[in-house]
Amino acid sequence: MLIDHWPLLGLRVRTARLELRLPNEDELAELADVAAQGVHEPGERRFLVPWADSAPAERARSVVQTHWRRRGEWTPQSWSLDLVVFVEGRPVGVQDVWAREFPVRREVATGSWLGLAYHGRGIGTEMRAATLHLAFAGLGAAHATSASFADNAAPLAVSRKLGYQPDGISRDLCAGEVLVSQRLRLTREDWERTDRPAVSLTGLEPCLELFGAR
Repeated sequence: MLIDHWPLLGLRVRTARLELRLPNEDELAELADVAAQGVHEPGERRFLVPWADSAPAERARSVVQTHWRRRGEWTPQSWSLDLVVFVEGRPVGVQDVWAREFPVRREVATGSWLGLAYHGRGIGTEMRAATLHLAFAGLGAAHATSASFADNAAPLAVSRKLGYQPDGISRDLCAGEVLVSQRLRLTREDWERTDRPAVSLTGLEPCLELFGAR
């Protein structure tokens, strides 16, 4: 079976109302439809790579191609896990976690998007908390980082709620304009001190070698 060769297909990260996992092909198509319907209000800027500003069909295709590409490029030294977020069995967005040289650095970074219809329900906080549990409790990470535009209030509020601390800024050039992002860092010690929802992990043990976690 395919899962014997790619055990990440069996990984499940669950909270009381969310399940995060890799999708099957039909679920990936449904996720692409969610992206096509919009992931932020028109005129807003949420991502350094402006994939969400493209036409609906292009947004949908980008989701599919990104998912396939990250699976194909995976190594224990450089990986990116696009966990699809399911609410009542339906995909609503993606919580990404990635790392470079994780066996030595023990550091991950995260990013995410939610279908516009699912904003404002606390899902963004819960899915990030679930992924941090995977990183710290499951993989033995020492640090987790994130970054958001300085005027992007919602993800910055999520980071503060989950215990992140300011970690400087980055200045990136996009379409001839300098964009300033606030960097944030969460240590294992701060994570352990922060209130967070209960999270369960299943199917992780066969995946640890792929993550460079053993």
